[in-house]
Amino acid sequence: MNRKEEAFKLIKKKLDGKTFLSYEEIATVTGYHPKYILRLKKEILNDSISLEHGNKNRKPINAIPEQERQYIINLYRRSNVSIRKFCKFYGKRSYSCIYNVLKEANLIHKNHKKVS
Repeated sequence: MNRKEEAFKLIKKKLDGKTFLSYEEIATVTGYHPKYILRLKKEILNDSISLEHGNKNRKPINAIPEQERQYIINLYRRSNVSIRKFCKFYGKRSYSCIYNVLKEANLIHKNHKKVS
């Protein structure tokens, strides 16, 4: 159980009158600020609380689009240079970004180096 679920249960008990903990004590137990506990209480009363983050299971906005990923893979397959020279030539993305794309496509092996 994470901290937010624990805080939710304690606040719910407090609202139902099943515990004598104050909101400050609930904040101390869960590690949240007392103002955040009161905000959670307000969300519980309005029935608008979400225990899961809103961006969970979403693709990051700065992730490489699939079209660019395929372009990098195809371009590297046609080239005959090292990964470092390829990154300097491509220039739009960082070395680690391009390296990870090529590694996921199984174009880079641990002990394999392309000859330039």
